[in-house]
Amino acid sequence: MPRRRLEERSIRSLTKVSAGKSYAITIPIEYVRKLKWRAHQKLEVSLYRDRIIIKDWKK
Repeated sequence: MPRRRLEERSIRSLTKVSAGKSYAITIPIEYVRKLKWRAHQKLEVSLYRDRIIIKDWKK
């Protein structure tokens, strides 16, 4: 698989998982490192107009 050009790295595909009951998208590793997220971390997902907002879950 060829590497993407720098300006295309933020373009991602939506993938069906779990027999179509859920969807997944990969997040660029640079974003995860900058936000200091870890595997299995709880995240809050919300819908705002035409955007999906993902942020750290606070108790």
